[in-house]
Amino acid sequence: MSIFQFLRILWAHRYITLATTVCTLIGAFIAILIVPPSYQAVSRVMLNTLKPDPVTGEVISSVSSRTYVTTQTELIRDYEVAGKAVDQLGWASNPDAITRYQSANANGLEFRQWLAKKIIDQTSVKVVTGTNILEIAYKANSPSEAKSMADALRNAYIESTLDTRRTEAARTADWYALQAQKEQALLNAADAAKTQYERENGIVMQADNVDIDTARLRALASQSTTPAPVVAAMPASSPSGAQLAQLDAAIAQATQTLGPNHPQMQELRARRASVAAMAAQEAAAARAMAGASSGALQREVAAQTSKVIANRDKIERLSQLQAEVNLRRDQYNKSMARIVELRQEAAVADTGLTPLGQAVTPQKPLFPNKPLILGGSLGLGFGLGIVLSLLLELFGRRVRSAEDMLAGVDAPLLAVISLPGVDQAGGQRHGGGWLGMSRLKKKAGRQKLARA
Repeated sequence: MSIFQFLRILWAHRYITLATTVCTLIGAFIAILIVPPSYQAVSRVMLNTLKPDPVTGEVISSVSSRTYVTTQTELIRDYEVAGKAVDQLGWASNPDAITRYQSANANGLEFRQWLAKKIIDQTSVKVVTGTNILEIAYKANSPSEAKSMADALRNAYIESTLDTRRTEAARTADWYALQAQKEQALLNAADAAKTQYERENGIVMQADNVDIDTARLRALASQSTTPAPVVAAMPASSPSGAQLAQLDAAIAQATQTLGPNHPQMQELRARRASVAAMAAQEAAAARAMAGASSGALQREVAAQTSKVIANRDKIERLSQLQAEVNLRRDQYNKSMARIVELRQEAAVADTGLTPLGQAVTPQKPLFPNKPLILGGSLGLGFGLGIVLSLLLELFGRRVRSAEDMLAGVDAPLLAVISLPGVDQAGGQRHGGGWLGMSRLKKKAGRQKLARA
């Protein structure tokens, strides 16, 4: 089928196309008049995903941020948030709402749940592309209702988020408190067992997890490894040493004025010799005393070592008891620190959400969109008319031109004889329009076609 044949078919059934177009336009106009208008208000809230938590200091990672945003989107359309919005606006006591509930099929839902479901059905949430801003949109039959519910949903969402965080933190803190009580009981039991073992065996564990005998052995060992001070032949701290030093100074001064054979010089030297002998005796006594002290220290170290070795099993058992006490104390301290952190989180007022202004009262209805409906109905009616025209032509095919004759009869066309005012394509000009072959038979007679 050529384009000209197609156009001839459409022109032949033009009244059908015109009728369908007019009908769809009338239907669209009636729908615009009958359907109540729907207004949509939008309220915004920003998710502070990059801001650290004021208590824990945690930041939502980029991997889990998409899941977090999706979760928040679904939470806004949850029954809890919608129920809070119902309570904020006082819809539960609205007589009109009660009447609609009584006349509607609630499917077993309570009144508050039924209202919450109505709100959820008219609520849509989306994320502004490239941002962490959520848009909460609500559709209603009046602009004021749409605006008030959009703001109520946002406030209910923020309040629900804060309540959920506080409730979860308080519940977790209570659980940790119970665990801390159990850990404290275990700590007291472990400490009592260690104390009892120390009392029975006479071994005491110090704060650095070392028993007293081992600590004493270490101290003695450090003293024994420290080099003993070298005792001076004539210690200056002894009386003989001090007197000997004075005599040396006097002899050095007398040497400048007196000769070696001077009686005073000889007396000084004699006194020095006697004092030097006394100093030598004192030095020998000091060396003997130091040797005896070193021997006693070695004997004491050996005795303490034997004592520690004899108590090795007891000390090892006591170390195990002390390690258990340290473990229980560490667990208890961690639980108490976590409880303090959770109590702070339960009292925090930061939700991680920032409301962005108030919803704007819509001035134009979202539905019905008159230009869109009228334009769509025009296109729908025209398309439907074309389809009907083609179907009618399919079930009632007519010869409207020479091309139709050639397509319907398997024979060569020799000539076309046309009446005055009729062109060879098979139509007659009447008032600016073309009439098909069937109408030419009625108005202008038959068109004679010669074919083999």
